[in-house]
Amino acid sequence: MGFTELVTDAGLTLLNNWLKTRSYIVGYTPSQADVKVFQQVKTIPAPEKFPYAWRWYNHILTWESEFDTLPGDPTKDHTAYGPEQTELPVNPAKAPAAEEEDDEVDLFGSDEEEDEEAEKLKAERLAEYNKKKAGKVKPAAKSIVTMDVKPWDDETDLEQLKANVLAIEQDGLTWGASKFVAVGFGIKKLQINLVVEDDKVSTDELQQKIEEDEDHVQSTDIVAMQKL
Repeated sequence: MGFTELVTDAGLTLLNNWLKTRSYIVGYTPSQADVKVFQQVKTIPAPEKFPYAWRWYNHILTWESEFDTLPGDPTKDHTAYGPEQTELPVNPAKAPAAEEEDDEVDLFGSDEEEDEEAEKLKAERLAEYNKKKAGKVKPAAKSIVTMDVKPWDDETDLEQLKANVLAIEQDGLTWGASKFVAVGFGIKKLQINLVVEDDKVSTDELQQKIEEDEDHVQSTDIVAMQKL
């Protein structure tokens, strides 16, 4: 069929449709095919009616001074190009997309798929590890403490002092061995060991509770403290 009447709306419509998916009449660069067709278009195509032909026409116009140097057969007429006369080259702008599709074809397996499998396996192992870890009860951090509880004087009832200390009960607190240690001038102090869970028992608060027994306790001191 080829291009015929390029001065009529019917001919320009045919040209516009041809250029809808192409940058040039044939191939991917300006050629004598563009020159021959361009020379048959006597007026600039209206952009609102023939946007693709208008775009092509203005582009080829920039090559007008170099028409003689463009590749192709200058003896061919414009009717040698167009529908049913030449192969339908795709717009070069779309060519990279086709190349990208080719690049995506992996005949020997995809590294990306292997990476995905590795990540999936890693995630499964991590989830299994976290599940096992969550099922284990973490042992509570504990400390062993040696505390001195000092009475007011040598007339203080030390047995009652000790009983009041041991009467203090608290979650995470375990009282241990105790003894009376001579200080001087007939005065003795209570030295007692205890084990505390660090997250549950504050030794400062425990000392305050013991010192609330103002009838027997003058003060308290932490002699030693060690993590279990």
